[in-house]
Order: sequence, then C-alpha cells, then structure tokens
Amino acid sequence: MSGELLINVTPSETRVALIENGVLQEVHVEREARRGLVGNIYLGKVIRVLPGMQAAFVDINLDKAAFLHASDINFKLILNQNKNQNETEVGSALETKPNQTSSQTSNHTSNHGNGEQVPDIRTLVHEGQYIMVQVVKDPLGSKGARLTTDITIASRYLVLMPNASHAGISQRIEDVNERNRLKNIVTPYCDEQHGFIVRTAAEGACEKELKHDAEFLRRVWHKVVERKQRKQTKFAIYHDLPLAFRVLRDFVGEALERIRIDSKLSFDQLAEFTQEFVPEVTPVLEYYPGERPIFDLFDVENEIQKALHRKIDLKSGGSLIIDQTEAMTTVDINTGAFVGHRNLEETIFNTNIEATIAIARQLRLRNLGGIIIIDFIDMTIDDHKKRVLHSLEVALSKDNVKFSISGFSSLGLVEMTRKRTRESLEHILCGECSVCSGRGHLKTVETVCFEILREIVRVNRAHDADKFIVYASSAVSESLINDEYHNLAELEVFIGKQIKIQTETMYNQEQFDVVMM
Repeated sequence: MSGELLINVTPSETRVALIENGVLQEVHVEREARRGLVGNIYLGKVIRVLPGMQAAFVDINLDKAAFLHASDINFKLILNQNKNQNETEVGSALETKPNQTSSQTSNHTSNHGNGEQVPDIRTLVHEGQYIMVQVVKDPLGSKGARLTTDITIASRYLVLMPNASHAGISQRIEDVNERNRLKNIVTPYCDEQHGFIVRTAAEGACEKELKHDAEFLRRVWHKVVERKQRKQTKFAIYHDLPLAFRVLRDFVGEALERIRIDSKLSFDQLAEFTQEFVPEVTPVLEYYPGERPIFDLFDVENEIQKALHRKIDLKSGGSLIIDQTEAMTTVDINTGAFVGHRNLEETIFNTNIEATIAIARQLRLRNLGGIIIIDFIDMTIDDHKKRVLHSLEVALSKDNVKFSISGFSSLGLVEMTRKRTRESLEHILCGECSVCSGRGHLKTVETVCFEILREIVRVNRAHDADKFIVYASSAVSESLINDEYHNLAELEVFIGKQIKIQTETMYNQEQFDVVMM
C-alpha cells in the first residue's frame, strides 16, 4: 500500500488529506479561529471553591472561568504542588488514606459516581492557589471548560502520565502475548516521575518506535515543567500540537511515500519539528511550490464535495444512502442500475460486497462515529452474510479508529460502533440550512398554497379588511395565479373580498405574508 499526505496551509485554515493507492481516505480540517482547547495545559488560579458542588472555578485566562471537580484532581500531583508552595496543612489532609476511618476523614469525604470516596474540595484546593490543570472538555454554550489535574500527554503509541511510575496497556489490546511484549518494552522507561500507557495503536509496534515515543514525551514534559516554574498564567504552558504537527506525530510508522506541504513557512517548521522529534519522517517531507492547488492533486476537492452528499454511487450502478443524525448514522444499500449476470441472489451479494469497501472509506472520510446501522440488501444464504461481514471487517481494519461490529440483527441490520475522535466532516464544513432548519426537506409549492388559502380565511374571520395582498416566492405566486386559480377565485367569492398576489423574490419557498388592506 502506497500512502501520501497532502497538507494545505492558509492563514485561517489547515487541511490534511491522506491518500492511499491514489484514493482519498481521510480529511482533517482545523480552523485557526476555532482551535480546540482539549489537551492544553495551564497554570490556573483558583478563584472560587464551591463545597456544595465539590468543585472549584479556575481562571485560565479564558472568557469564562473553567470548572474543576474534586474527582478530577490528581491527589499526588496536587500534594507536590502544595508542598512547593509550603501549604503543609493542605498537604497533610491529602496524605489521609481513602480507607482511613478517623472522624476527620469521614467528615471530609463524599461518594463519587464510581463509588470511590472523594476528599472534600476544601482539603484539595483553596482560593488564590495556583494549580496546573489540563482541559478535557471545550467550553460549550454558557459553560466554561472542564479541567483535570491528572495531566496526560499523548503521542502516537504512548500516553505519558507524570508523577506515575507504572506501565499500563490499553484494554483493547486483547492478545496476552502482545500485552506482555509491550509491557516489557515500555517498563524500563518508567520511573518515579514518568509512567506510560500503551495505546491501542501500538499493537504490533516495534521496540524502536516505542522507545522513540517515550523519549519524545519525556522531552515534552521537561519543557512543560520549565514553563510552569516561570509562573506565567496568561498563556497555556503547553498547547496540543497544531493539526499539521499532530498528523506527522500520529502517522509515524505508516507507509508514507511522501508528505507534501504547500506553505514554505510551514514546511520549514515541520522540517525542524521532525528532525527533533520524528527524524524518520524528515526524508519524505517535500515542499510543494506548484501553481496547481495541492488539493487538486488526486481530485481531493471534488472528493470532499462528494463526501457531503447523501447519496454515493457505486461503480456497479448501485448506491449508498448515508443519513447522519444526532443519535446515529444509517447507511442504506441499493442495487440501483446493477442487474448482474447470473441470478438475483448473486447480484445482491456482489452489490453488498462492493458496498462494504465503500462504507469503510466513507466512515473514515466523513469521520462518522458513534452508533452506525447498515441496512444491506436482504440475503437468504448464510454463507453470503458471513462473507459480507468478513469483507466489512477487512475493509475497516485499515482504519486507525477503534470500531466494533456486532453482526446481523434479527431484522437483518448490521449494527456497529466507531469511536468519535473529532467532529465529523459535515459538522465542520456545514451548518444548519436557513430554509428547512435542518429538516432536509421543504414543503411543496402545493402545500404552501393551501396554507396561504387557510391563512386568508383565518385572518378574515378575526379582522375586518377590505382586501388582501399575499406576498410569496415566485414559485408559490405562479402556482396561485395559474394552478390554484379556481381555488383562489372561489375563496374571493366566499369571503367577498379581493385577493392580490405579489411576488417577493427574496422569499424562500416556505415564506409568505398575508397583508390586510
């Protein structure tokens, strides 16, 4: 498999396209004005402690104070910070064991949702205290960011846990031998101040790759500690990497032939970054100075536009219908113009097999996550069902995002889940339709005409008017004058008043006004 990354950089937006075998597989978009805060580390100031909520508000120099719950506090980390600030009283309270039975401890603990005892928030933090925190949830509406003091920094294969001393393995790596192999590799890099979690992506990774990740994370954490000691509270002491840098970090180990960037400034920055942290990527970095836009290569722009469509055509003549809703995503497969060459069952099977490959690509390209329901064309042969499921699993195996397939349900539907890693392509590039308000459908011209006629009757009964003027879109106005002429004339006779139709070019199909004169 040949892979290539195309990175398009503008002052307001960065886009990354992953090409495999000449076909677009993934698109990542990050806009400068809407960069997320998740993963950023701040030296915040506690401005208010709320014992009744077991929480504190922390100023991290955002528009709204951030929220820190007692259950999100790393006791060991806070203890070390408080010791550095000579907060001996708070330190002694933190040293109390969770299972201690003294009356003091029982009066300063509460039960959290997971059943563990959480110390009273007042024994952990106090107003005016400076505390190192990490954003785990972006601000939403009127709510500020959600924080934790349990700092973690992720790389491609590992997650660094400062102030921990053990190596953990992702539960999604199920093979016992592989788990033992990874733990034996990573454990030597752990010490009293550096613990690691081996991510799911590390399954099958070699010792050299894991060593590189561990060294990379140690260097990053060392710089974070240096910045913390400066006590700079107006800015983040650690920003999660921008998109272009994150992609290079996360695609370490992938079989990439080239990484092309169309910005000379970004190319120089990425070259410096890779030389220091991921030197194996440096040889495949290229600056793209061509006059042709970089996303016109491999027809990326057109593929992005197609990924926003509801219907995806298959080469055989069949099609996929993809509907993304709040609760889940549904995929429906149709044979369309594909009639096959042998019999109906064979035609259905071949269409479903082709659909599995297209579905796997669309899930990656659109970044669809959560619950996904796939309605394959009904098959009566059990062997065909097994082969379709196997084909879907093989196609999805190229996806770095965790997924789970539960097989065919009693209704003949395939239920699966795919982990949400970021906003879907549709949510990033599109907004709610101002005409249909997100319904996806418009009322027909006939429906709007009948609504207008009913509205005239309603207004006539409620108010005394000499005549009526109806303002409507051109399509509705034309229909009232031509197709609904008889209904309009009968209504004029019924109410005994003149009705005039006026076209309003700025109105959409559902808009109209009935004005009394």
